[in-house]
Amino acid sequence: MTSKIRGKALSKNVKAKPETWQLRLYVAGQTPKSLAAFANLKKICEEHLKGQYTIEVIDLLENPKLAKGDQILAIPTLVRQLPPPMRKIIGDLSNAERVLVGLDLYLREK
Repeated sequence: MTSKIRGKALSKNVKAKPETWQLRLYVAGQTPKSLAAFANLKKICEEHLKGQYTIEVIDLLENPKLAKGDQILAIPTLVRQLPPPMRKIIGDLSNAERVLVGLDLYLREK
């Protein structure tokens, strides 16, 4: 099936601009577990989302009220804001396969 826009036929199989993944990592200070979670997340993103992600680190020691918005009950917690649906992963993100499945990246690559 095709659609016409400005006189050009566009196939639905044509890839659109790559989506940007918006990720939030909730931590409590710079503990070893928080630092490990950030390092593990950065590594996974560089391997699987190169150039298509943003990471926002939220320190709940500085801004505890921000935990309410994403209903954070444990830390560190990773929240995938975009693309929908929202996903949450708790822990230091050391199990890369679990993180890939939790973010729906594992299925996306196959």
